[in-house]
Amino acid sequence: MTLAVDGLAREVRDSVPARTRIILVRHGRPAIALKPRTGHHGFRRYIDAYQDAGLDPQSAPPEELLDLVKGLNSVFTSFSPRARDSALKLLPEAEIIADPLFEEAPLAAPKIPLIKMKVPIWAVMARIMWHAGYHPEIENYRRAKARAAAAADILLERASANEGDAVLVAHGYFNAMIGRVLRRRGFTRTGSHRVRFWNAVVYERDGLATRPPKWLVVRRRKRDKLKNEMSQSALEGPTA
Repeated sequence: MTLAVDGLAREVRDSVPARTRIILVRHGRPAIALKPRTGHHGFRRYIDAYQDAGLDPQSAPPEELLDLVKGLNSVFTSFSPRARDSALKLLPEAEIIADPLFEEAPLAAPKIPLIKMKVPIWAVMARIMWHAGYHPEIENYRRAKARAAAAADILLERASANEGDAVLVAHGYFNAMIGRVLRRRGFTRTGSHRVRFWNAVVYERDGLATRPPKWLVVRRRKRDKLKNEMSQSALEGPTA
């Protein structure tokens, strides 16, 4: 396994391929119960357990997804076991490029006592509260947006040097955030970001440029700062 910071040290080529295709894939089903009923303390513990869970051995990518990525020689992923295991299962012969910038946008357990709900309901509430500004000791929405832009830059670097293609196997919500960045940069979308394991969304853009557009010039200092922060967070462990 190599780090994206090492694997993408090369500069962006002087021309952009006639077609650029970015494939964003959500990981497969993790090896953990998905709908237990719990209180807010239990949900906090569940967030940690979910983060540590690997891929369920029975979870396999569908044939149409295998056909979509057939022939690709590298795949990006996060450091999370469920995402890394999914990347290995999807493209076992490809180079696995891990980068903390691709980690999921975090959640914090809402402090609502005396209530027990299923985990998916807690997750929806936590995401809404995160957008509303509830982010105790975790990354906030503004920083996650900046990280999504940096993640998009990494994928576009790889695509520009790899005949126009790049694939990421990561996380549902953060994939959608990257997708919004790509849409603003002129990409069209095929598929939709759904709460479904192995869900794939394809972003494409046609056209040829003699020089990279301004948004493709890598903001390395800012990206490296975000990368270091995410790496440090991973070493310290989940906080919610």
